[in-house]
Amino acid sequence: MYKRIRDLREDKDLTQNQIANMLNVSQATYSRYENGQLDIPSQSLIKLAAFYKVSIDYLLEIRG
Repeated sequence: MYKRIRDLREDKDLTQNQIANMLNVSQATYSRYENGQLDIPSQSLIKLAAFYKVSIDYLLEIRG
């Protein structure tokens, strides 16, 4: 999942700071999300999925 959220961000040429601001967290916190050092809260996953127009299953790499 962590590589996937980084790849989505980079594909849109966005900085960690821009996404962190959208999620109302610090850039350092968002960096920890991308590095897998900190679990992403459900509410942030929902915001990321909506922002990138993907499913939460896609972000979590859940295969049906």
